[in-house]
Amino acid sequence: MSSGIQTNGLHHLPHPGSTQIPSKPQVSSKAPSFKDMLSEKINESERLTISKHAEKRLHTRDVSITDSEWQKITEKAEEAKAKGVNDALVLTNNAALVVSTQNNTVITAMNHDEAANHIFTNINGTIVVKE
Repeated sequence: MSSGIQTNGLHHLPHPGSTQIPSKPQVSSKAPSFKDMLSEKINESERLTISKHAEKRLHTRDVSITDSEWQKITEKAEEAKAKGVNDALVLTNNAALVVSTQNNTVITAMNHDEAANHIFTNINGTIVVKE
């Protein structure tokens, strides 16, 4: 005996009491968390970048800066930025750099011999880094 209701095309839903709540998806330990990703981006933005011009000057003028000096320069540039310095002259043991603290970018570089006879303009701060 037919009820006259057609079931073709209808979806059979489970009884409300028999449904299971889907479990939370497992977070893979391989995928970085949002906190880790945000921290990495913040650290990246704090690093100094070297403009193409400055990179060329460092190479042609044979200026070398150690990793520890770069770390100190980066830290001091952040301090200078917090104090309102926009462009700073950075003096190390063997180099002079002009750094834009606004862009975290080394604009130009020279060795001490070249810097000795140079007038630096458009800077509003000086950072001295001794190794």
